[in-house]
Amino acid sequence: MVFLTHADVVIDPAVPVPDWPLSDRGRSRHARFGSDPVLAGVGAVYSSAERKARDGAGIHAAAFGIPHRVVTALHENDRSATGYLPSDAFDRMADAFFARPDDSIDGWEPARHAQVRILAAVRTIAELHEDGDILVVSHGGVGALLRAALAGRPISGAEDQPATGGGNFIEIALPDWRPSPGWRTI
Repeated sequence: MVFLTHADVVIDPAVPVPDWPLSDRGRSRHARFGSDPVLAGVGAVYSSAERKARDGAGIHAAAFGIPHRVVTALHENDRSATGYLPSDAFDRMADAFFARPDDSIDGWEPARHAQVRILAAVRTIAELHEDGDILVVSHGGVGALLRAALAGRPISGAEDQPATGGGNFIEIALPDWRPSPGWRTI
């Protein structure tokens, strides 16, 4: 299984965050990644319902000539209580989200809840899938939570993807659910 975070988006404070599309750069990065050998055996593409993840998954599904399936539970941690936040404010909230995983920070979904959700979603996908490798296009916050859970480590911002505008991935070895040592950038 390959867990990929969507690449660069068009940030528009007037548009709800789940509706942000990939930017031209993000689309280009996803298109280039399609030829990476890590995706050679992909037989299924899944994404969250958020537009940026659907955009990225759609690029890959079209390139492989396979359907793209949306799984709502693959969404980013629910931050709708605050909506768009400028970069500095967002960074402070994200730090608190990881530091206090059992608390709802200003109405955000608690990290522990999001971790249980994303882990269950990817496990269900793997259980139901039969042919080829699986590509999951999702989000950085829940990707960090997934990585921590699979590695048996506490929730921490240290598990987060590098600051590359998104577009990072981990490989998950099945059936033992062992994550790759670190994030790789597309």
